[in-house]
Amino acid sequence: MKRLQFMSVRLLQGLMALLVIATVNFLLVRAAPGDPVSVMAGEAGASDAQFVAQLRQQFGLDQPLPVQLGNYLGHVLKLDLGFSYRQQQPVVDLILERLPATLLLTGTAFGLSLLFGIVLGALASRNAGKWQDSLITVVALVFYATPLYWLAMMAVLLFTVQFDLLPAFGFFTVGADLTGIDKALDIAKHLILPSLTLALFYMAVYARMTRASMLEVAQMDFVKTARAKGVAPGRIQRKHILRNALLPVVTLAGIQAGGMIGGAVLTETVFAWPGIGRLMFDALLQRDYNLLLGCFLFTAAMAVLFNLITDFVYTLVDPRIELS
Repeated sequence: MKRLQFMSVRLLQGLMALLVIATVNFLLVRAAPGDPVSVMAGEAGASDAQFVAQLRQQFGLDQPLPVQLGNYLGHVLKLDLGFSYRQQQPVVDLILERLPATLLLTGTAFGLSLLFGIVLGALASRNAGKWQDSLITVVALVFYATPLYWLAMMAVLLFTVQFDLLPAFGFFTVGADLTGIDKALDIAKHLILPSLTLALFYMAVYARMTRASMLEVAQMDFVKTARAKGVAPGRIQRKHILRNALLPVVTLAGIQAGGMIGGAVLTETVFAWPGIGRLMFDALLQRDYNLLLGCFLFTAAMAVLFNLITDFVYTLVDPRIELS
């Protein structure tokens, strides 16, 4: 019963947050200079005022802003994200078409960053003050401070241009006509560079967070009691310190997991990865309002979903926490 009440309240809060986000996104996009009519008229080489007026009427841009906002929110409540006049397809279809590539990239990057971040953070904590701790700290700071697009370009120059080890662009080899396991391996090869590039930044964050949290937990009374009882240091590190230190890491990871889906714009653009981030970037350049707003709303919904999942993971990491 508590779980059902908790889910109901959180879902209601999430839906209200999405409604506010949809409103703010709509107003911000409309406040930006330019519109799809100007872009389409410019590409068609038609500056006729009557033609432009017809396009504005067709897209509903001739109506007052409050009316446009009301129409947009009404469609959103019916799970209708509109129609992309640039792509000539429904926005939902375009997003779902790109979703598998984005989930594959961000899921792989998230798993790698969390795994290596926790392992390196635990290693740094166990060797606090030693050279291993200093090395891991410096490496984490370097990856945290380095711009993501620079890492991506350097990875392309090093592993593709210089050594020709890995493919740099696309989701698979165009024209190879591969099937089955060969196609899966080809996609995996194309996935290595973008996923590692995206994972490095988050790995640095999780490593620093894990180290700080474990050093804090190591000073608590129950850890001192375990040491006094003669429990093996390795068991204390794994069972007592690491498990209790994971809660802030899980919190941060849950927040970033949803944002990572929409935050992979730079990675997908540099590596020509056909995901939602690239779709969002193209929609911005083309002033495709409906598609851009749809991408924004979808990524916000994913962030809300991952936050809800994080609350349940809390209870697995720390049994003292109950849903209420």
